[in-house]
Amino acid sequence: MYALKDFGSFHIGGRIIEVRDQPKRTIWFTETSSHDQDPNGEFLVEQIYVQYFIPEKQKFKWPLVLLHGGGLTGACWETTPDGRPGWLHNFLNEGYAVYVIDNVERGRSGFCAIEGVWEGDPVPRTLKEAWEIFRFGRLENFEINEPFEGQKFPLQSLTSFQRQFVPRWTSTSDAQIRGIGEVLKKIGPCVLICHSQGGFLGSRAAVENSDIIRGVVCAESSGWPRLDDLTEETVGQQPWLVLLGDFIDQSERWIAAEKETQLVCKHIDSVGGRTNLVHLPQIGFEGATHMFMMDSHSAEIAAWISEWIKTSC
Repeated sequence: MYALKDFGSFHIGGRIIEVRDQPKRTIWFTETSSHDQDPNGEFLVEQIYVQYFIPEKQKFKWPLVLLHGGGLTGACWETTPDGRPGWLHNFLNEGYAVYVIDNVERGRSGFCAIEGVWEGDPVPRTLKEAWEIFRFGRLENFEINEPFEGQKFPLQSLTSFQRQFVPRWTSTSDAQIRGIGEVLKKIGPCVLICHSQGGFLGSRAAVENSDIIRGVVCAESSGWPRLDDLTEETVGQQPWLVLLGDFIDQSERWIAAEKETQLVCKHIDSVGGRTNLVHLPQIGFEGATHMFMMDSHSAEIAAWISEWIKTSC
């Protein structure tokens, strides 16, 4: 068990928008309490929330920054749906300082309710959609609760997992990348661990702030920077660990994602970068779903990643 030297949080980034020419309105907070509100003025939006944990016995020079995927928040790193310690605690036990991000319009970063600031509507996720995207089983087998044989996600805790879902916008990527960049600049040299949509956003931010990055771990990135942006100057000599789970051949979505991932890794290597593309089943982690920070062997996967960081970064 670890002891903490420091623990806290901060908000960072964002931009000011101004609302004009809107009528005043009366807002009722309760049945007997009202407030006359002027909706005009300057509002700060697109900030990011970061929580940090500094162990008393910090054994590694660079802190880790954990970036969640789409429709989730930083809570996904804290505790698994079935109550086991999450990667946050696994890495703290290994002696890393850890920073956990709630990205723009997620979790404690909050979202903007002012019409017109972000294009489109927030997109929710059903458990049935998650079943397929996260590779728990075939879509047609959701109703009968028949998963892939050997998969390691704690399916008995699906409802607990669904409680973590939050709506997300599809038009905030640029704001999220800017915000992640602000986080990296505040923290300083670090290793970035990012998952799914966070892999796309995090790798973009890493490329734009390559002087800060000491290593990148992409856990099944859903999207990548453009190849033209992956140059000798932006990639540098920093190592990239790219992880893929099991059952990818069961999903057209993930077959395509794997091909893109292979292409990106090859390109990074060609411009002088260092990638290590690892299929988890090939190193003993069979049954890894897209949510392998929550799978039953999540602690063992975290320990493997920790050793890679210690020897490569």
